[in-house]
Formats: sequence, structure tokens, C-alpha cells
Amino acid sequence: MHIREFWNQLSPQTQQWLIDNPGSVMVPRTVTTIIKEQTGDDSAVDIHGATVLTDEDRAFIREQARRVRSDATEG
Repeated sequence: MHIREFWNQLSPQTQQWLIDNPGSVMVPRTVTTIIKEQTGDDSAVDIHGATVLTDEDRAFIREQARRVRSDATEG
């Protein structure tokens, strides 16, 4: 999955789930299904319907989490 490419297509709730779980290597089936519905992405899933996030995906999500925390402390 390439979260960076799809970030702006994700609902605020989906973005928040990812931000709340920045270290997750696996995105559960329910969240994977939501992401696929929101983005049209057809990335591979495992036998349980979950998606494995790449190191790049996790780094991007951690970056977004830091940005959100920074915005919250400044505002």
C-alpha cells in the first residue's frame, strides 16, 4: 500500500486510525477494506484480508502523527 499517495483520499476517521496506530505493521481487514473503498487501491492483502504497511508507509504515518500533535500543541 502507498499511504502517501492516497492520504488525501482517506476520510478523517481513517487518517485518525492510522495516526493513532503509527507503529502498526499490519492494517486489519476492516480498515483495509475501508481504505480500498475510499481510494480504489487494489494492493495485495494477506489470507486474512489485512495489508502489510511498508517502512515508507509507516514513516509517512509517523510524520503525519507528529504534524497533528504539533498542530494541536500550537493551536
